Amino acid sequence: MKTVRKAVIPAAGLGTRVLPASKAMPKEMLPIVDKPAIQFIVEEAVRAGITDILIITNRGKSIMEDHFDRAPELEERLLASGKKEVYDEVVNLAHLANITYIRQKETRGLGHAISCAKAFVGDEPFAVLYGDDVILGEDPACGQLIRAYNETGKGIVGVKEVSEEAIQRYSSLKVEPLHDNWFTCTDMIEKPSKDKIMSLYSILGRCVLPPQIFDILAHTAPGAGGEIQLTDAMCELARTESMIAVDFTGKRYDMGNKLGVMQAQVEVALKHPEIGESFRAYLKELAKTL
Repeated sequence: MKTVRKAVIPAAGLGTRVLPASKAMPKEMLPIVDKPAIQFIVEEAVRAGITDILIITNRGKSIMEDHFDRAPELEERLLASGKKEVYDEVVNLAHLANITYIRQKETRGLGHAISCAKAFVGDEPFAVLYGDDVILGEDPACGQLIRAYNETGKGIVGVKEVSEEAIQRYSSLKVEPLHDNWFTCTDMIEKPSKDKIMSLYSILGRCVLPPQIFDILAHTAPGAGGEIQLTDAMCELARTESMIAVDFTGKRYDMGNKLGVMQAQVEVALKHPEIGESFRAYLKELAKTL
């Protein structure tokens, strides 16, 4: 069984839920204190052992490529100013992993975006880390799924239990307990109506897929929203071979949602080694005035 060493990050969405901030800047570049969201996602993949990453973009998102590239003028200025620690941090961004990019030329859904990665993936299993979802924790969520793949050889989805209201905006899975925080998944549906909810477990931002998913995507018809849904392709995989759902540990932030952006900002700021203490004091003083 081949090792999971490649990851795909679909980041071609328009970010309509966080307009006007995303009009000229990709939502993946929205900062969480001093790092853009996409950097947290790439760092998670690297911590999980991923060496090669494909970021799927579209028009107007080349700023992400610049972020993970060298910046000679900036680096020179930092060294001249004696800011060696910041210099090292900036230079290291270009060496986190082998990062390549491809444009999704049409906005035809997540399934279509993933199909654009076929040449990059080849015949290997690969991780998918959704560009909307930042997941923070001691044990990288991507790594938890990779370990499950290594043990079972099956496709893996990262799940969390959500509210009945939220499940209708996401996906719903048919699951049976396997052991600990693992479940066997044999069916799923994207954006279910209330009468078609299978469980309150939904795929939230992470999965590990076998390469045969590309053959399934090739004949997957448009689904919810008239788009080619990755969930519909994974549904076929779940029904024919079953998949494993892992209720991963870690806190997930929806960076395509204004509330999720603010939650990430505040909670990361409170733990930040440079500003955490001062920010906590500020919030305490602010609370007195509310």
